[in-house]
Amino acid sequence: MVAKRVRPYELLVADDDAEFRRTLRLVLEPHVDLCEAACGEEAVEIVRTRSVDLVLLDMNMQALSGLDTLRLVKSLRAALPCIIITASFTDELRKRAAQADAFSVLKKPVTRRLLLSTVSRALQAAYGDPDVGDWLM
Repeated sequence: MVAKRVRPYELLVADDDAEFRRTLRLVLEPHVDLCEAACGEEAVEIVRTRSVDLVLLDMNMQALSGLDTLRLVKSLRAALPCIIITASFTDELRKRAAQADAFSVLKKPVTRRLLLSTVSRALQAAYGDPDVGDWLM
């Protein structure tokens, strides 16, 4: 039996595009708490200091790419689910992301439905919460 969650899930969105972060906030925030990072370095620091439950990463950011950030995040918290969202989706990127233990790679522009279902599946897989799909859909 899975215990009822007492606090909302906290998701981290790491993307250097403030408008895209705002869009994700509008889609996700009714269901979860959201924190934002404008770069990979900031995302790593947030993971190091806060108890986030899932990370959404843009692939193309300054200094650290989404894949580099993913690897650093996983070195800190191996079980933390991470999803890469990118306009430059390729099969090679998907393979490299899978090798780095990304939960999924989504192509921009991502539909609301695909985003919510992927986040829901990632949270269910990581935390075993059978009710997460109810409030995300």
